[in-house]
Amino acid sequence: MEISVKTDAKEEFIDITDKVQSLVSSSGVKQGICIIQSLHTTAGITINENADPDVKSDILKALKIFDKFDYDHAEGNSPAHVKTSLIGPSTTIIINNNKLQLGTWQGIIFGEFDGPRNRKVSVKIIKG
Repeated sequence: MEISVKTDAKEEFIDITDKVQSLVSSSGVKQGICIIQSLHTTAGITINENADPDVKSDILKALKIFDKFDYDHAEGNSPAHVKTSLIGPSTTIIINNNKLQLGTWQGIIFGEFDGPRNRKVSVKIIKG
């Protein structure tokens, strides 16, 4: 299964929790795991607070430190590759009673570091 994500900025975090939960709900899997993976080398997936938008902007501010280095990669998007490696390309979440087992303030966040673009996220639901 795939989720499409349209990004509007060079760097941004987008909450995709509802889209992933919708896939889990329609799968009928009551107990298992859900793997969410970015299909791009300049976009990542993380779990973090989704209630206060300042958390997302603070993480992006902290990652700006990687814009300052002298990189060798000729395309000019080396900071995006580094940020994706640090955030990570994927995450795994337990499914319990047909729901993603996330904490009260947690959400699944897609991180764009080389946008704006149309992106794809792969979702694998495994019954367990």
